[in-house]
Amino acid sequence: MKTILTIDKENIFSLSFSKSDVILNPEDQKKRMADLYRSQTLGNLLQTKVKLTFEAADLNTYQVETTVWAVGDTFISLKGGIYLPISAILRVD
Repeated sequence: MKTILTIDKENIFSLSFSKSDVILNPEDQKKRMADLYRSQTLGNLLQTKVKLTFEAADLNTYQVETTVWAVGDTFISLKGGIYLPISAILRVD
């Protein structure tokens, strides 16, 4: 099991990300999108934070607790104007 490093959302901008998706199974990719849309609804209506686990290009796994403001086709927008590529996200809790 890989170590998961906690990161502040303000430090995400300093990371690089791979162009390839960290989730290969199409069904798991659909679940990730459903989880992201659910987290967007929770963030916009209730200002509820979620934990996002993602992988950077350095192959380290990070986790951030934040509010998801918007879900796009390839990126999500977090509170504070921070963007994270969807293809890097492993899990939404």
